[in-house]
Amino acid sequence: MALPYPIPSTSSTIIPPPLHKTNVSLIFHHPLLPRCGRRPRWCRIASSGKGGGDPGSGGTWEWKKRVVFGLVVGDEEDEDEGSESVMMDSPDRWDVLGLGQAMVDFSGMVDDEFLERVGLKKGTRGVVNHEERGRILQAMNGCDFKAAAGGSLSNTLVALARLGGRSLNIAMAGSVGGDPLSEFYRAKLKRANVNFLSNSIKDGTTGTVIVLTTPDAQRTMLAYPGTSSVVNYDPCLASLISKANVIVIEGYLFELPHTKNTILKACEHARNNGTLIAVTASDVSCIQRYYDNFWEIIENYADILFANSDEARAFCQFSSKDSIVSSTRYLSHFISLVSITDGCRGSYIGVKGEAIYVPPSPCLPVDTCGAGDAYASGILYSILKGSSDLKEMGMLASRVAATVVGQQGTRLGIQDAERLAESFSPNLDFPSINSDVESDHISSC
Repeated sequence: MALPYPIPSTSSTIIPPPLHKTNVSLIFHHPLLPRCGRRPRWCRIASSGKGGGDPGSGGTWEWKKRVVFGLVVGDEEDEDEGSESVMMDSPDRWDVLGLGQAMVDFSGMVDDEFLERVGLKKGTRGVVNHEERGRILQAMNGCDFKAAAGGSLSNTLVALARLGGRSLNIAMAGSVGGDPLSEFYRAKLKRANVNFLSNSIKDGTTGTVIVLTTPDAQRTMLAYPGTSSVVNYDPCLASLISKANVIVIEGYLFELPHTKNTILKACEHARNNGTLIAVTASDVSCIQRYYDNFWEIIENYADILFANSDEARAFCQFSSKDSIVSSTRYLSHFISLVSITDGCRGSYIGVKGEAIYVPPSPCLPVDTCGAGDAYASGILYSILKGSSDLKEMGMLASRVAATVVGQQGTRLGIQDAERLAESFSPNLDFPSINSDVESDHISSC
């Protein structure tokens, strides 16, 4: 597929961080405002403070002691501080609805001898069938493992729910089987105030990811998709989208057979209902394999894109030598808000051909896994709270990501989330740019 927009010259896109615009208004389609036409869809975000509101099969299960596939499994969040409220009536609107893969993660420490014994190459990622999964899990017997409602999207949704406390209604849709693992997944998200609303597939098996970490910190990952590889567009999903202010589509869904139509129908329904559409890039190889499918959504539906620097370059078909600023500015011609993370070098927010640099928040790195997921939650939280200052949004997202990087594990802690939310005072009266501005240049205020 040819790139749908001319590539800007290098000289016009490289802007040193000190010269980046630090105060640029957020202007993109908002679900509470009327549309400003087709592409590009630039609108001012609401400044009333109501930005997101409206006006495996087998094994047995015990809550205190979990035995799955014959393994006694710990809980990744057992050591999480505090507890969260659960059980609530379905709200009139969902602030954010996530559409993605529902996978249960089994994670634990093993040695090289274990990997050799089960025939796995250290540091690789692979897909296993039902029998192979059972064989690996049985070999784990006697090891100390933890289980969690895993996945990149769930990390973002949990962090967002914790930032919002009880003020946000967060939900997820996907596919799980009619087995004990599906109940575990549903219950763990519910505990974090994220409601998993899709019905279980009878006789199906919930997908799992086995993460084996050796003492040298290398991860070997084995995925069993199960029924998580089938996400259908049904009346239940259509109803959820109708009640959502924002829908977040996980990029990994593009890898699943027959899911393209589900994504297209979901986006079309969201567009017709005035719902903001966010897409996560997920993985470079996924973008490369399903490039045309990604661009069909980006060019015609997406309002927000979350990606890291490598994924952004993959979307633009740029080389590693090309500036990430070029990628950010290029993508912002198609997507109202582009959020690009660049590791310890900071991040960029792209709007209407402009790239705003956000410096990294200081931290002592412990585990970088989940940093991008956390960053996305900070951006979404800022939008839902009505912030119109892009620099402000990026700085909160950077602080959320730094908090996760400075700990072991991918989930934002409850107390950390409360501290971050209390420190955030969104600028609701920041001046915006008229939606009829035709220039690609956004002047600083």
